[in-house]
This record gives sequence, structure tokens and C-alpha cells, in this order.
Amino acid sequence: MNSSTPPGKSNRVGQRGASAFQRMERTHPLLMLLYLALVGVSVLFAILVAAYVQARHFHPLPDGPFPRFFALSTVLLVLSSATLRPVTRLYRKDNLRRLARSLGFTLVLGLTFVAAQLVAWRELLLSGVAPRGVATGAYIYLLSALHAVHLLAGIGFLAYFWLLTRHAAADGVRMLVFIRNPYRRLQLRMLRLYWHFMDAVWLVLFLVLLFTV
Repeated sequence: MNSSTPPGKSNRVGQRGASAFQRMERTHPLLMLLYLALVGVSVLFAILVAAYVQARHFHPLPDGPFPRFFALSTVLLVLSSATLRPVTRLYRKDNLRRLARSLGFTLVLGLTFVAAQLVAWRELLLSGVAPRGVATGAYIYLLSALHAVHLLAGIGFLAYFWLLTRHAAADGVRMLVFIRNPYRRLQLRMLRLYWHFMDAVWLVLFLVLLFTV
């Protein structure tokens, strides 16, 4: 036996490994599916960004100003993540009215982001970048549209959870049931994770477009 190894050290390492595995086993199946879906989305966007960069190298875009509404939509999405950030704390404090307000602000900002993306596409068209023209332009529309579609899925669930929260906040009994329901807590956690992830994806896309368009 190696005398340099402190007694019980190997056991502690094994316990740490076992506890990590046990944490994975305790992860809710829906949350695990969300993690896997986010990995898949990350791979998809990484492939498309690489294809866009390659197309940009061989097929340069016509000179034109960067769409201002891409920048505005980025600010809106960052603000939406900021308004969503305190929802877990508000849920733990049983403050459903403020929780509903935060969800409502996030919902409005998310919808405004999508509207700003549409205006940014119009700016691209006016600058001579068409979705059926140069392949590079097609990738810009594809990346933006694909992100908007994924965000709209989050907006749909956000609207559903906002309505649930408003309904529960209007009655003391419904509020108690809502707060004590572990499934609602899981839904809120998944919503925050998905929304912040889509925010991060758009920030990466925005920086790529900013330095290449």
C-alpha cells in the first residue's frame, strides 16, 4: 500500500464520483431532455455559422450599412434576460404579482425583439442583400430566422406560464397550490434556462454578423 496516500482519501474520491452520478440520476427527465435539446441547437448553429463564414469568404456581400435593428433587437433581448432574472427569487418569496409582472415585461420584450428582426430584414433588402441572392445573404436570413423560430417557442411557453401565474395570483388558494407545486418550479427553471440560452446564442450570432456584414 502507498503510504503517501492519506487514509480514506480514495473513499472520499469515490463518494464524490458517486454523488455526481447520483445528481445526474436525480435530474428530472424533462430537464435532461432540455439539456440534450440545447446541445443539439448549439451544434446546429455552430455548423451554420461555420458555413456562413466560409460562404462569406468566397461570396462577399455588397457594401452597405449594418442593419441598425439588429443592434436594437440585441439590446431588447438582453433587457428581456434582465427582467427574467429575478423570477426564481420572486417565486421563492411567494410574490406572484411581481413574478407575473416580470414575466409580462419579458414577454413584451421578446415579441418586440422578433418585430425588430423583421425590420432588420427589410434593412438588408434595401441594402441589396436578398435571401435568394448571394449565398452569404441567404445564411444571414437563415441564422436570424432560425433563432427567431426557437425564441418564438420560448415566447409561447412564456405566455402560457405568465397566464398561469396571473390566474394563480388572483386567489389565495390557487396561489398556495401554485407555489407548492414542484412541477411549476421545474417549468420556471426550464423557462429561465432556455431563455438565457437563446439570448447567448443571439449575442454570438450578432457579434459574428457585426464583424462580417
